[in-house]
Amino acid sequence: MDALIYFILFIFVGYISGTIIEKKHYLDIEVREKKYLNLPAISSKNIEDESRILSANLVSGSVVISLDYFKRFLAGLRNVVGGRIHSYETLLDRSRREAVLRMKENASSMNADMILNIRFQTLGVGQKANKKGNIGCFEVVAYGTAVKLKPGT
Repeated sequence: MDALIYFILFIFVGYISGTIIEKKHYLDIEVREKKYLNLPAISSKNIEDESRILSANLVSGSVVISLDYFKRFLAGLRNVVGGRIHSYETLLDRSRREAVLRMKENASSMNADMILNIRFQTLGVGQKANKKGNIGCFEVVAYGTAVKLKPGT
């Protein structure tokens, strides 16, 4: 009986601490997104008037976010009954947004005016690290072309 109480307590503490950490990360992301709101990142490959381009450089941003025990536990339950795994969805949402922000920080350091042809790549890291083949964490890479435009055009 003690083992069950400890297990439930462990799950509860993991849920509370994971929720707090996730909310703090979302708040940080929102503040930084407002800072880079004037630097558009678009999926279009070209701009209308390519003669306006002064320079174009590859920029990227990547992030690796680990799965906490509670998210892994919930995902295991969902694998049994089926359905959406909401805990993974929020994890991937945070990862993508963080990767875009890091890419925008990189482009901002180059004084870019916009980022064209933005793409994402997602990878489950640590799949072979344990015998069950569970994913240990996610890596998300955002990349695109940072473009500096001629002034006044």
